Amino acid sequence: MKEEWRSKYEGMIVVDGHCDTILELYKKNRCFWAENNKGHIDWPRLKKGKVNLQFLAFYIEPEYKPAGALARLLELLAYFLSLRTEGRECLEVVKDKSDLRRLVPDQTRFLLAIEGGEALEDRLGVLRVLFELGFRCLTITWNQRNSLADGAWESESRGGLTRFGREVVREMNRLGMLIDVSHLAEAGFWDVLEVSSKPVAATHSCCRALKDHPRNLNDQQLRALAANNGIIGINFFPGFLGDDKVGREKVVAHLEYAAEVAGVDHVGLGSDFDGINRAPAGLADVSFLPGLAECLFKRGWAEEEIRKVMGGNFIRVLGEVLPGY
Repeated sequence: MKEEWRSKYEGMIVVDGHCDTILELYKKNRCFWAENNKGHIDWPRLKKGKVNLQFLAFYIEPEYKPAGALARLLELLAYFLSLRTEGRECLEVVKDKSDLRRLVPDQTRFLLAIEGGEALEDRLGVLRVLFELGFRCLTITWNQRNSLADGAWESESRGGLTRFGREVVREMNRLGMLIDVSHLAEAGFWDVLEVSSKPVAATHSCCRALKDHPRNLNDQQLRALAANNGIIGINFFPGFLGDDKVGREKVVAHLEYAAEVAGVDHVGLGSDFDGINRAPAGLADVSFLPGLAECLFKRGWAEEEIRKVMGGNFIRVLGEVLPGY
């Protein structure tokens, strides 16, 4: 990387809107504090990638659904809290607008997300408690149906948000939590946009025009996200980008397509690192993110556009959603 470009990148705020690292570390007993040759994210590689805000998705495996989802979530939270108390570094969590304003280059902070509404166990009171525990994002469904809505695997049913799902959306708006529409069946996507008074995010999806997959968004959905002032975080999973053997140029292609359809103000990164079994060539792990930004620069993107896509757009959305002043 040329020194001129390196200095520009190091002055950016970089945000990754989705990873499954907490579960992978916990299940595989992988050390977070040492650089690994397995997986995609650990503390040293986050620092190499100059990531300033990393969303941590607490994914609940199917065997814990529906009964046991909340207990499993709390088990994973206890593991994260144990990392915070190990004392090697201060793992700071973003909870409100003032935390956002304190984000600066060369520091890494985290936003806690729940992947799957099963963890609420059909009670709005549980959502409020999880908010108090620090969670600031909820992916409404994974791929299955739950009590909030139908997931992407259930799209043939044409089911959208349930009555409880609509209550959850409204309560998330009130509390100041980001609504994640990735994994939702399309009917649920449209229901969320109808109900929500705040911007929403598809934190880890791609463009269906480039790869016809149920997890990807079509052009109409991309335009609707823009109208909502929301964002799509482009996923790095090769199966969503094109095929099993793709390079980072495919990520660039989806970024450029989403920017063309939705506008550059509504596109970001949602790697899905540690939740995907393979990564694009040239994006082997989080430490390769500077090279992705450099690719955009070489393709003629303006510096301000790159700043928006690498993190600025997620910061804007969170600034409209999170509590505080």
